[in-house]
Amino acid sequence: MAKTLVLGASPDYSKYSYKCVKSLLRHGHKAVPVGKVTGKIEGIEILTGKPPVPDVHTVALYLSASSQKEYYDYILSLNPSRIIFNPGTNNPELIELAKARNIKVVVDCALILLNSDSF
Repeated sequence: MAKTLVLGASPDYSKYSYKCVKSLLRHGHKAVPVGKVTGKIEGIEILTGKPPVPDVHTVALYLSASSQKEYYDYILSLNPSRIIFNPGTNNPELIELAKARNIKVVVDCALILLNSDSF
């Protein structure tokens, strides 16, 4: 299965980014959580900063538009095939940057996509 980087991952089990990592794993996908706080999700270490991650297919965003700006270069450097803008993360500026690089843009909820087999 394709690798998904979850940007904005949190060790707080009530957060949607945490639920996304769990759902990705449950559906047989590889998940790479990246966040500002260290911790683990289902035994997977949350990476901090802007770690190099090879072969990223999808970036699932869990950062507000204003918090994404510092990650633009990082996200684009991963050369993902698509970026999922989850509810609350819609960002016209990053959407245009992604489209200019032929990165597929999906404005939807990763959890719903996973649970409806549309991921």
